[in-house]
Amino acid sequence: MEKKPTFLAIGDIVIDAFIRIKDASVTCELDNVACKLCLRYGDKVPFESVDIINAVGNSANAAVSASRLGLTSYLRAHVGDDQHGKDCIQSLISDNVDTTYIQSDNGIPTNYHYVLWYDVDRTILVKHAEFPYNLPEQLEQNPPEWMYLSSLGENSLEYHKQIAEYLDRHPETKLAFQPGTFQMKLGKEVLSHIYTRTEVFFCNVEEAMRILGTKENELSGTREENVVYLMKKMKELGPKVVSITDGIQGAYAYDGTSAWFMPVYPHDPYERTGAGDAFASTFTCALALGKSLDEALLWGPINSMSVVQYVGAQKGLLTRVQLEEHLRNAPQDYLPKKLI
Repeated sequence: MEKKPTFLAIGDIVIDAFIRIKDASVTCELDNVACKLCLRYGDKVPFESVDIINAVGNSANAAVSASRLGLTSYLRAHVGDDQHGKDCIQSLISDNVDTTYIQSDNGIPTNYHYVLWYDVDRTILVKHAEFPYNLPEQLEQNPPEWMYLSSLGENSLEYHKQIAEYLDRHPETKLAFQPGTFQMKLGKEVLSHIYTRTEVFFCNVEEAMRILGTKENELSGTREENVVYLMKKMKELGPKVVSITDGIQGAYAYDGTSAWFMPVYPHDPYERTGAGDAFASTFTCALALGKSLDEALLWGPINSMSVVQYVGAQKGLLTRVQLEEHLRNAPQDYLPKKLI
């Protein structure tokens, strides 16, 4: 029987309460940028429904994705010693994610976010509790083949240093890095050790510009040329492979030699939360399973397509059998395009 790759996701875990609203509007600046969700101020605004989704967050979503795709999946995260924390752990167990490295902390509430769901998109009200981040001692004897690092709270700087030192001691562990808001805020200089140690890096176009400090007037080519430029600049920070997503326009990847563009898998979205996590985690799992870069690009958008057919970031995550069936039934033009 083929040995399953081991996959350890590290990052905050949350509960999302999806509040569906219709009595609202969206206003945007030119070209649909800087959009704002508008509700009547000082009034009672009706909502249609609430869906409570346990055990989500960038890294938790990745752990569930890896489990469904057939990897041996663990999550290192903190929850409160409360009912919300127990619900999150049970949800992970039901998805065959190993919870050995989940730590319950007394006196700290489990992260709970409110998602304002309007049309097919969402605005999330977030608050990350300050957990006592640390790596469990058991990891020294059981290094994973892949580590997937994503969103953590604002008190996690020392934790990132601990993770970087762990990776130095275990060069056999490959790192996938999908930075969250605070990790981007810390800056590429502060996290230079993490970037240098990264096997595969993920972000979207806007995040790449934020991380690199790139201004709009520095990008004067076509959309594809601009994304290739951003990937090359990002690779200078150290990652071996850089993948940048561009929403419904598709996704890109660059390994220092070749750059690829991949269109989205045809679909009509219902709710878009988790599309980026699905792409990044599936891409990583494909590499962990021995797939090539262009094969990983074929896998990623399929899981993204499936996730956005449902509420929340996990319900639509596919098994490997389901994903490969979608791949067999893909349109003829669903192929990676080599750019350089």
